[in-house]
Amino acid sequence: MKKLLFALLAPALAATVHAEFRGAWVASVYNINFPSSSSLSAEAQKAQAIRILDAAQSARLNAVLLQVRPESDALYPSQIEPWSRCLTGTQGRSPGYDPLAFFIAEARRRGIAVHAWLNPYRAAATASQPRTSNHISKKFPQFAYRVGNVLWMDPGAPEVRRQIVAVVRDLLSRYDLAGIHLDDYFYPYPTDSGRVFAFPDEKTYAAYRGVGGTLDKAGWRRNNVHQLIRAISETVRSTKPGALFGVSPFGIYTKGCPPGVKAGVDQYHELYSDPLKWMGEGWVDYLAPQLYWAEGGPQSFSALLRWWRSPQANPRGIPVWPGLAADRLSSHGWPASEIATQLALEKSIAPRAHGGFLLWNIGPLTKNTKNILAVVRSH
Repeated sequence: MKKLLFALLAPALAATVHAEFRGAWVASVYNINFPSSSSLSAEAQKAQAIRILDAAQSARLNAVLLQVRPESDALYPSQIEPWSRCLTGTQGRSPGYDPLAFFIAEARRRGIAVHAWLNPYRAAATASQPRTSNHISKKFPQFAYRVGNVLWMDPGAPEVRRQIVAVVRDLLSRYDLAGIHLDDYFYPYPTDSGRVFAFPDEKTYAAYRGVGGTLDKAGWRRNNVHQLIRAISETVRSTKPGALFGVSPFGIYTKGCPPGVKAGVDQYHELYSDPLKWMGEGWVDYLAPQLYWAEGGPQSFSALLRWWRSPQANPRGIPVWPGLAADRLSSHGWPASEIATQLALEKSIAPRAHGGFLLWNIGPLTKNTKNILAVVRSH
């Protein structure tokens, strides 16, 4: 029976992996994309979802990554986590419909796949906001830390990792999703000035050492992230064979990788995440490094993409679909030609057995900023 099931699913999986991936992130946190305000009615939210998907279809996208867990909460009815306050302004309050199911149904009509995007460890974008009694920060308050203005769950706590994995299993069991996607928030980013936050995980590290753990603290933190990535990978493959699992890490691995590229944030040493390990172990089906810099600058887009796709970084040849900063058309005054250049470079940089890209974020497409729809559609 298992062999028959795999035989039936294998062609669909192959088609998904081998087709060019043309996607965009749809962010719910801070009401960036959907819904654009927590005061919208259910009908207004549905109309907005349709406009987003119409823009995606017009740009010839075949995937959207909908942020369904922005603050350890849910954009769908869940027995595990509360309704997101992004939908109604109040955590735990139902919007009166199922936004995820609506997105999936409307996307299917347009030939677009929906991937569920989860933020793994952010418990609250604003720590002072009220949270429901069934929120993870209330269930495990000993593992909830205030870091700046954000409430963060401890990656070193097995209880926290188990809840994230349970959410993944629940999503794949109940919804017709094309995949599961994680963003880059594992341990807190440094501030804009470069100051690294002190992360108060001394007790969980001491507990690890107390049962015989031998890794130093940095190695232990990276291993905590490894454990989550591996567990989600196994859960995706066992729950829904054919669904994809991918992560969008920070775009620069560490200083000196690649040579000549200026690195500010050090992903390996400051964010305690090792995407090369995830690719090398085959835990991810694709990687989408956030290459949010212009071509030819100190963090040149082509230099970075060439390195991520190289046999040195990626000996298994895992598909690498770069994240492109379409929002910088407005925030940084980029011309649309910059995105056109990057889309053309993506197609030209080998190895590209399974090419593709993701746009951060869907907003410029829905607004058609600087006629970006035509640029994306033509590449």
